[in-house]
Amino acid sequence: MPIELKMPALSPTMEEGTLAKWLVKEGDKVASGDILAEIETDKATMEFEAVDEGTVAKILVAEGTDGVKVGAPIAILAGEGEDAGAAASAAPKPDTAAPAPPKASPEPKADATPKSAPVQAPVETPAAAAEPAATPRAEGDRLKASPLARRLAQAQKIDLAGLQGTGPGGRIVRADIDAAVGKAPAAAPAGAPAAAPLTTHQVLPGAAEQAIPHEAVKLSNMRKTIARRLTESKQQIPHIYLTVDIQLDALLKLRGELNAGLESRGVKLSVNDLLIKALAQALIEVPECNVSFAGDQLFQYSRADVSVAVSIPAGLITPIIVGADTKSVSAISTEMKDLAGRAKEGKLQPQEYQGGTASLSNMGMYGIKQFEAVINPPQGMIMAIGAGEKRPYVVNDSLQIASVMSATGSFDHRAIDGADGARLMQAFKRLVENPLGMLA
Repeated sequence: MPIELKMPALSPTMEEGTLAKWLVKEGDKVASGDILAEIETDKATMEFEAVDEGTVAKILVAEGTDGVKVGAPIAILAGEGEDAGAAASAAPKPDTAAPAPPKASPEPKADATPKSAPVQAPVETPAAAAEPAATPRAEGDRLKASPLARRLAQAQKIDLAGLQGTGPGGRIVRADIDAAVGKAPAAAPAGAPAAAPLTTHQVLPGAAEQAIPHEAVKLSNMRKTIARRLTESKQQIPHIYLTVDIQLDALLKLRGELNAGLESRGVKLSVNDLLIKALAQALIEVPECNVSFAGDQLFQYSRADVSVAVSIPAGLITPIIVGADTKSVSAISTEMKDLAGRAKEGKLQPQEYQGGTASLSNMGMYGIKQFEAVINPPQGMIMAIGAGEKRPYVVNDSLQIASVMSATGSFDHRAIDGADGARLMQAFKRLVENPLGMLA
């Protein structure tokens, strides 16, 4: 009996994904454990393994297809001894897996027709009947044209009623205006309604508004998720920001000594490794900040799992050092290098980047002196690390030159009071300035 291969749920929150690449083709024989495809979720590209043995009879969803729903059939596998051709002919149509087609016109509707009601063609009048058959219409008697096309047509004094749209559903787009430049504007047909005037809702900002040459880049699933989560974070979480300056000389000296001792083991500590350890211990010292807000209750964690922001080509991902408060800095360093490497290859497992009790984001390597990071919900705080630099600094009541960095904690004020956030920043500063304390 033919076996339907369905879009798997590769994480607890996954609802759809992108079938990035097929690693098999129709007619290939597969065994249990063979890698069939690469599937892009909102955070990583993961491998899809075969569970059954058989022959790939038909691929239902082409590689590169976006918005494939979890559970939708993506391929048909003919079992052992079955005719692959017969299995392929019995395959269901992949309409449930295909992404929904884009709407013909994203601009706001001018009429009050309910969304559920189908768009009715305008009643033909003698004037309307005289219009060319190619004239595009949409939503009542409005011309079907993009906001940019309307703006360009207005600037070039081109009558949209005389153009035939080449966009989706006959919509007039920029290319149609460009093609019409230099031609005499066509006279409007008698009785034809004028194009709807531009409104502030129809004018696109930036490059589109000014017709600056640009390229429309399709958003990846990761970028869509980043946009959604950060928007939710800033809209729903009342952020409070607390900044301290921290002297780094003792930490840098200790790092040099530790690296000399660890050289034979092939371990090289970064400043970030030591900061991860310091944040984890500070969270244990101030448990009021190792929390997350959950509506009518507060989750207070007894372990510090530190999410570390890692920049990758597709966006940003936060692999987690689990139990960083109890791990040695050498173990944190080794684990962080492995996680960051696999994150850049898109090979992290969901449990390696989902969760965490707090986050650390370090932009010091880019020379950023100070910044305020956005909280990664449902976590209650994130530590933003600036660049360590030589600054005039008061040491032992005298003005000296010291290596100093600025660290800014962003706290969810629903769950963490300002005084508790200040205690965490104080503990973090003390641990970094007296680093032997976090190695004991």
